[in-house]
Amino acid sequence: MTVVGTLWGDARQRQSKVILSVAAVNGFELEQPQWTFTNRPQEYTAKFTYGKIPAFEGKDGFNLVEGTAIARYLSSIGTQVGLGSNAQEVAIVDQWVHFAEHEISVPTQNITGTVYGFYKPFSLETIDTYNERLIRALTHLESHLAASPSGYVALGTLTLADFVLAGVIYAAARVALGSAERAKYPHVFAHYTKVTADERVKQYWGTEEFVDVRITELKTITW
Repeated sequence: MTVVGTLWGDARQRQSKVILSVAAVNGFELEQPQWTFTNRPQEYTAKFTYGKIPAFEGKDGFNLVEGTAIARYLSSIGTQVGLGSNAQEVAIVDQWVHFAEHEISVPTQNITGTVYGFYKPFSLETIDTYNERLIRALTHLESHLAASPSGYVALGTLTLADFVLAGVIYAAARVALGSAERAKYPHVFAHYTKVTADERVKQYWGTEEFVDVRITELKTITW
C-alpha cells in the first residue's frame, strides 16, 4: 500500500473510521502516531494550531482538517470511492453527505452530549426532542434505501456518501438506537453491513459497541 500521509485521529471516532476506510479501499496507508487527548505532541500542535482531530498531514506537506474534507480529498486522489462523474452525480453525493452529517449526526451528537454530561443540564425532554428529529431522518432514509436497487445511498456504486452514512449510523447505534430501534430500519442497517463488511475496512467497524437499549440516563464516558 502507498503511504500518503499521517492521520492524527482516534480510531474510535466516526470521522477517523471514514477516513481510514476510504484510504484502505483506495490502497492508501496512513501513518497513525500515538498520542492522547490530554498530551498532544508538539509535532501535531505546531501544524494544527486549532487542536482539532482528525487532522491529515500529507507526505507532500499538504495539511488538512475536518473529517469529511480529509475523506473527500483521499477519495479524489484515488479511484475506488466515488465522488460522482458529472455535476449532477457530484451534487447527489454531496446531498447525502450533508444529510448524514446534519440530519442524523447533529441530533445524535446532541443526544450523546446530553447523556454523557457535556451538555447541561441533563434533560429527558432534550433527548426526546432530538430523538424525534433522528427518527424523522431515519424514516426518510429507510424509504430511500428500500427503493435503491444497489443498496448504496447516492449512486449505484460505492461513494464517499456511503462511508459518511455508515459513520453517523455507527455513532447513533452506540447511544440512541437500541436493538428495538434498529429493527425498525432494516435497510439502513443492511446498508451499514454492506459498506463495512469489506475485508479491507471491517477492522474499523463492527457492531460490538451498539447498545441493546438506547441510553436515556446520565452516563460517565471512558476514554
